[in-house]
Amino acid sequence: MNYRKANWEDINKMVELRKKQLIDEGIEPTVDIDKELYDFFQNKLSDGSLIQWLVEEEEEIIASGAIIIYEFPPSYTNKSGRKAYITNMYTREAYRGQGLATRLLTKLVDEAKHLEITNMWLGASKLGRPVYKKFGFQETNEWLELNL
Repeated sequence: MNYRKANWEDINKMVELRKKQLIDEGIEPTVDIDKELYDFFQNKLSDGSLIQWLVEEEEEIIASGAIIIYEFPPSYTNKSGRKAYITNMYTREAYRGQGLATRLLTKLVDEAKHLEITNMWLGASKLGRPVYKKFGFQETNEWLELNL
């Protein structure tokens, strides 16, 4: 298996993977979101606010995970004001239970630490919740968070 960061050439694959993720989470594809997803990935990759890792096997993407970096006003508990939102965590069904999500989370945490981000948060699906809690994320009123 090959772990690598996503780039411009991956945008179409990222769009398809995101749609598959949403469907697997039980969200019905009632509208066409291809253009919006393409624009999102293009904009976020170009401005550096999206860091997405991909896992490939035989040139097929089998898992992914990303952080989106947001800036908030600095505070006493977050001097830089930057936080990382974890998104696009997805593993194809045939590859689940092999630790791919945990390895991706480790890479995303390392990215955040490198950028001196001290807080990460996410909204977890039922399937993903045990993985995040085992990793150390704590439940809050709305999100699961991990303070680094």
